[in-house]
Amino acid sequence: MRNRLCLSGLLGFLLGFQSWGFGATLEVSITPKFSGQNIQPASLRYHTAAGESFSFTRVSYLLSDFALQRADGSWLEFADSAAWFDFARNRDSFRLENIPSGDFRSVRFSLGLGTNLNHADVAQFPAGHPLNPNVNGLHWSWQGGYVFLALEGLWRNAAGQFDGWAYHLARDTNCTRVTLAAPLEISNETRIEMDFDLASLLLSFARDGSSSHSRDGDAIAASLVANLPGAFRVQRVSTILHEAIAAAPPKPLYLPAQFTPYPFKTGATFPMPDLPRDNPLTVERVALGEDLFHETSLSRDGSISCASCHKANAAFSDPRRFSAGVRNQLGVRHAMPLLNLAWKHEFFWDGRAPSLRAQTLMPIQDHAEMDESLKNGAAKLAARTRYSAAFQAAFGSTEITPEKISLALEQFLLTLTSFDSKFDRAMRGAEKMSAEEKRGFQLFSTEYDPRRGQFGADCFHCHGGMLFQSQTFANNGLDVKFADMGRAKVTGKDSDRGKFAVPSLRNVELTGPYMHDGRFARLEEVVAHYCTGVKRSATLDPNLAKHPNGGVPLTETDQKALVAFLKTLTDESLRPSRQGQLSRNP
Repeated sequence: MRNRLCLSGLLGFLLGFQSWGFGATLEVSITPKFSGQNIQPASLRYHTAAGESFSFTRVSYLLSDFALQRADGSWLEFADSAAWFDFARNRDSFRLENIPSGDFRSVRFSLGLGTNLNHADVAQFPAGHPLNPNVNGLHWSWQGGYVFLALEGLWRNAAGQFDGWAYHLARDTNCTRVTLAAPLEISNETRIEMDFDLASLLLSFARDGSSSHSRDGDAIAASLVANLPGAFRVQRVSTILHEAIAAAPPKPLYLPAQFTPYPFKTGATFPMPDLPRDNPLTVERVALGEDLFHETSLSRDGSISCASCHKANAAFSDPRRFSAGVRNQLGVRHAMPLLNLAWKHEFFWDGRAPSLRAQTLMPIQDHAEMDESLKNGAAKLAARTRYSAAFQAAFGSTEITPEKISLALEQFLLTLTSFDSKFDRAMRGAEKMSAEEKRGFQLFSTEYDPRRGQFGADCFHCHGGMLFQSQTFANNGLDVKFADMGRAKVTGKDSDRGKFAVPSLRNVELTGPYMHDGRFARLEEVVAHYCTGVKRSATLDPNLAKHPNGGVPLTETDQKALVAFLKTLTDESLRPSRQGQLSRNP
């Protein structure tokens, strides 16, 4: 088995910029606009030249190869520099460090990536790097390279129905250079503020098409490339008067004098995860976290533990539609699997937990789950001699606190990785997929776009990359009216109604029933939903809304092939007959 070892706490946030040994800084800030006005998210207030009303739900793009033109006409180039901008995630600026002070007259960059960066081994990029696929969500994985620009939203067609639109610009030949006149006097810290006006990029969805994937002869991609250089404008250059103070790296919490580092294992092609630097993995804490995961005394009546609802023989999910808490109270959502959490950014179906550490304590306190106070839970552990010794080994003290409980649980959960499926072995040439499985993979990774002769299942937009997930929340067309508001419960935004976390498809064969409410018992039902059952609403994901009513019309044969492919994502060590062989074992 090929895998990669990562040592927690040893990787810094590398920015990918070359250092020249000078001292000045240039901050580049870019604001997406439409006809000169700031964009309002998920609002059908915009109109194409053809009069079609539409919204923006995603504006995400990569810039690279920054350069500054000196007064003599020569260029100061920042080799292999790269930045990721994303409207929804408030990624609107980046910094070029260590620039020689002086006068410059122009700024240059590329929207997209040159060949070397576009086809680099993504596993090399540190956790905070803008080209780490788990950061930007723009890597095409098996199709090769990155999506340079992703513009998505909904539009209202002639029948008054919501359709989706998605313009995705990619491929080496579409990397577009932009040069802007910008007199700059750089000393200490300087900021250049730009606008990225999207009005000139959008065509008529009805006439020209609502989807672009940059294939050869794609007229929408050609139009984007032609219009991009004129979409950027410099608005202002200013001096930042304060000195930037670098944040001190977090110190490890309660690290004992003696400990054993835990070798975190990950797939050779997986992006680097952002492991907590204040909680570096140790054998002692992982072992304690595993004990706590199975500890029933953390529930009010001692009847259940975390493992009661996240069963190892179901890929750490629950084979029941709804889990039973204390007093046999049923929950309202299906228990999510707990694998590859090291790559997730937000937790639970609605993303209400901003970190894995915060997530670990919520079920303990939830009245419908374990229904215990953190104070009582810690006191019950302290009354047992073996836990005093375990906390001493893990934290250098016998004191048991809710914080330490969360740190230990976080570590155990981080080690639950899965990366050795039939698909992985086939990708590295160690096994072969059947003809049906190969057909399923082709469907999975091909868009559905009859206008351009593409008839795939279009799964990869939401479940792309080696993790087969995204970091987003989406309405996948389960309902027109929502009994469960999903993400909107957390954000309070109407535009998030009916949206839930997009889960990983790894081990999906073992994690049924499916969807946030477990409404589908079998994978075949899930695939059928995306073929005939997708329901339209104002928050339907654009990559589903752009398809015909009901979904992507796959034949029964192709639906079977897609299910066959999904089953190749199963890690055999997780099957009930092979428990105890998880990759977390050091």
